[in-house]
Amino acid sequence: MNVDASQPPVIMLMGPTAVGKTDLAIELHEHLDVELVSVDSALVYRGMDIGTAKPSAQELARAPHRLIDIRDPSEPYSGVAFREDALKCIEEISARGRVPLLVGGTMLYFRLLTEGAADMPQADPGIRQALGEMLEKGGPGALHAELSRVDPEAATRLHPNDPQRLMRALEVYRVSGETLSAHWARQSPVTLPFTPHPIALLPGKRALLHERIKQRLDKMFANGFVDEVKKLRARGDLSPDLPSMKSVGYRQVWEGLDRGDDCPQMAFRALTATRQLAKRQMTWLRRWPGALQLDPQDADVAQQLLKIVRNTGT
Repeated sequence: MNVDASQPPVIMLMGPTAVGKTDLAIELHEHLDVELVSVDSALVYRGMDIGTAKPSAQELARAPHRLIDIRDPSEPYSGVAFREDALKCIEEISARGRVPLLVGGTMLYFRLLTEGAADMPQADPGIRQALGEMLEKGGPGALHAELSRVDPEAATRLHPNDPQRLMRALEVYRVSGETLSAHWARQSPVTLPFTPHPIALLPGKRALLHERIKQRLDKMFANGFVDEVKKLRARGDLSPDLPSMKSVGYRQVWEGLDRGDDCPQMAFRALTATRQLAKRQMTWLRRWPGALQLDPQDADVAQQLLKIVRNTGT
């Protein structure tokens, strides 16, 4: 990543799920000359509102977010597509003399935006099916063990409980004969058309974050999350293999409905998956180069953020 400090600023407000990113972003929007761009792989989908904790209509009226509700759940949305869309948003917002504020928790999207996307081989259905059978028989651990054998570098970077990315790394190797790491190593440094200002919201007390996650999930299930997934299933054109339905929470409820689980069982599985997601997100954030780390549990975190963003020239 090549950074030219003369390029217009872009604020990157990153944090784990349920940490309070939306509330902070709205406050920044209401006090400063910033426009919001969502960086969330689930919020892009229409009709997935409860299980994504999508900002309400009232919140979006106060602070419009770009890149929310831009895809039908039947239409896959990739990190490469996000990068193209986000760069357009950044260009349009900057051209009007305002500052883009990118807010979200999909760390891969932030990475692709700042580092670019390596030239990867196309997916192979046969290989993907074979890897799916490996996952079914041995779980994510079998995928991670195989990746550790053929691409130790990628295995170190990828979480052992992230089957989607483990499968993709193995698929790249089996299709091309080259490791995912080798493909990334050939990637030319990206010159960014903006100056990134990464801010990482890292809670000091994980137990408090876990409690926030539980409270939010309890609210989701009370507000009809299971009925939302049932409605999506009833469409007939969606499957658990689609990226939309692999989103944390939706995947656990879909599988629970297949098994005939009751609501508490689905809620427990969703809670476990969400806490694992938060752990992965915080691992990414701690390693993010040059990120300014703030504790969102501090009483004055909003004032800290306002001061920091003002200093970027907004």
